[in-house]
Amino acid sequence: MLRLLALILATVAAQAAETRIAVIPKGTTHEFWKSIHAGARAAAAELTAAGTPVTIVWKGPLKEDDRAGQIEVVENLAASGVAGIVLAPLDDRALVAPVESAVQSGLPVVVIDSALRTERIRSFVATDNREGGRIAGRHLAGLLGGKGQILVLRYMEGSASTLEREAGFLEAITTFPEITVVSQGQYAGPTRDTALTASQNLLTRFGGRIQGVFTPNESSTAGMNLALVQEGLTAVRHVGFDASPALVAALRAGTLHGAVVQDPTRMGYLGVKHCVAAIRGETVPAKVDTPVQLVTPGNLEEPAIRALLAPPGEGR
Repeated sequence: MLRLLALILATVAAQAAETRIAVIPKGTTHEFWKSIHAGARAAAAELTAAGTPVTIVWKGPLKEDDRAGQIEVVENLAASGVAGIVLAPLDDRALVAPVESAVQSGLPVVVIDSALRTERIRSFVATDNREGGRIAGRHLAGLLGGKGQILVLRYMEGSASTLEREAGFLEAITTFPEITVVSQGQYAGPTRDTALTASQNLLTRFGGRIQGVFTPNESSTAGMNLALVQEGLTAVRHVGFDASPALVAALRAGTLHGAVVQDPTRMGYLGVKHCVAAIRGETVPAKVDTPVQLVTPGNLEEPAIRALLAPPGEGR
């Protein structure tokens, strides 16, 4: 009986010493967020092995247009007893109030992937999205020999990361006076299927006279690629953003001509590491740039690219 009581007390003590970190993505279905989760778990395992038991509480909205859902997740987890929050905000304005409320209650918040319009976070870990957009713009212009007509299928209003990519892309394209952007005002929406519908509508209107396309995230790239294949428009040069098994297959098949790829595993890893450091009262970098890499059909088999594109848990 005494042994059982001792075991129970030891278990309770271990749980009390455990640091619970809420990691809240924009969504949970895209490969990008699965890699974020893998990185967060890797950081937790490393910290636990070093003597600081850390558990990840992973929760986010199913779809990446559910701002109210993500706000509710932040509020509920902030009140649940977690020690800190790592957040990829769906909207750079709508998530400010719940984040500042969490900070006011004493929780350190680290933002990853997409900016938030507040100075009250402890660290921001993300890609230089504007530069990623510029890289995509320069690559597409090179594929077109500096001339032609193109379109941009945007992602979604309020998403700071993709807004920056779109702005960077257009900034780069303006340096090529013989390239005309025939459409840049349409949005793909949160899923591959909404992106497919938006892409089909654009291709019905412009498909016969465009030579290039840019899409700023995984789902918009997947939807547009599928639409181009279905419409027999694979000669149109398509440059996208992010990676998934389907998009890697499209690069291999030559129907996707370039993808600017981030390192979401590292983003999730650093988000958790910085959050735990902040909980300990340590100084953490205010901003960390996780670099991007241009992936093309020609460099897919390079070791560094293969490692970057490996699914979560495989060579990461």
